[in-house]
Amino acid sequence: MSEPNGGGRFADYGRPVRVDGGLKARSTRGAIGVSWWSRRFLEVLESFALGTRLTRGRSYARRGQVLSLTVAPGLVTADVQGSRPQPYQVAIELAPFPAALWDRIERELAAQAFFSARLLAGDLPAELEEVFVAAGAPLFPRSVGELTQRCSCPDFAVPCKHLAATFYLLAEAFDADPFELLHWRGRSRTELLDRLRRLRGAGPTAPGRPGGSTSDAETTGGGPGRSTGAPELPANGPELPAAGAGRVLANLPDTPLDETVAAFWAAPVPLPDRPPSLVTEPELLLRQLGAPAPTIGGHGLLERLRRAYRALGGA
Repeated sequence: MSEPNGGGRFADYGRPVRVDGGLKARSTRGAIGVSWWSRRFLEVLESFALGTRLTRGRSYARRGQVLSLTVAPGLVTADVQGSRPQPYQVAIELAPFPAALWDRIERELAAQAFFSARLLAGDLPAELEEVFVAAGAPLFPRSVGELTQRCSCPDFAVPCKHLAATFYLLAEAFDADPFELLHWRGRSRTELLDRLRRLRGAGPTAPGRPGGSTSDAETTGGGPGRSTGAPELPANGPELPAAGAGRVLANLPDTPLDETVAAFWAAPVPLPDRPPSLVTEPELLLRQLGAPAPTIGGHGLLERLRRAYRALGGA
């Protein structure tokens, strides 16, 4: 039996059964995770003082002992091959955000073109974490108690090496598709982006008008006195700024054209000395599309495509 602190001898039961075609961590040495969101996720886990428990699973993740990994709202499941013939079933639960809170966050994101543009491009800006914190809904777990961890192995240490391996592969799944992190918290890529497109395209409308949105209480079942823990926003959402030419024309002075022709081609706002540049990675398209269905390869196929994209991009 293992000791309560996880220092048992289940590692002495023998080497794990060799796996062909398992999900291998891309990192072969050092830290796992390359994006800010995957590193932040692992930093949070390591801050829970789990000690060598996570380290034991790192070799499992790099050897490809995780056979499958599935992310759903509030639940991550995996099959991990250990030293016994039958793989172990792993489950990690983290409460998804309620619909009312997601509605408020989506309105906040839609009100700022910066977030909409980055998310629609398949990227998660680091500032996104601040939006969730300000809404009273931290994106990452604040304590190990927020996570419910289960594994069918006989080791009662939490996390065992099978759970730890799943955490590392989950972090790399977040690297491959950052929307998997948001999906775990309750919003799929399609749902979130469709919602942002609608909010950005609709503009501010009053409740009850044709095409207008209803109040939070009407759409989520909330009512007076009911709190979601997030800052209150107007019932019809934040006022969205005018965009493009509409914003420029709205600010033009009411003077004859012949008196302003000299400044007609002037920029409406000060321009930077150097034009902004967008640095993209070769696999940006893969981030935008997300992982294919498990029936045609899932994350394993996504990783093979990513390596091919990188090889072609460096050719």
